[in-house]
Amino acid sequence: MREWKSQSHVKWYCKYHIVFSPKYRKKAMFGRLRKGVGKILRELCNQSGVELVEGHALSDHVHLCLSIPPKYSVAHTVGFLKGKSAIRIHREYLGRTRNFTGFHFWARGYCVSTVGLDEAVIREYIRNQEEEEKRQEQLNLRGL
Repeated sequence: MREWKSQSHVKWYCKYHIVFSPKYRKKAMFGRLRKGVGKILRELCNQSGVELVEGHALSDHVHLCLSIPPKYSVAHTVGFLKGKSAIRIHREYLGRTRNFTGFHFWARGYCVSTVGLDEAVIREYIRNQEEEEKRQEQLNLRGL
């Protein structure tokens, strides 16, 4: 399952679990926008040479498992993805056509951890995150 990548002078296996959310953690991603965010992030990853291994958009945050080449920092990659996707979301889904200065979609921070040897566990976690969140809500509603 582990696929080592190579460039001219390096062999690498660098995968990261990244989570980020919309500004003010608003539940902004529903329906068309939720599917659109996935498509936008996939295209931006292809454009920048990053592999989107696994991803899932929930109503108030996004989970990604990315394979980032060692020539790029995680901060640079996340900044690129959040910045360019915010512009495209405003353009394609929120009706802005120009002058994107001051319009934000994503919150400033993000969470990142290295995947390492637990890639299958992390990918399963990303896939099942929505069901787990619903289960936790049900437990909270019951007062358990």
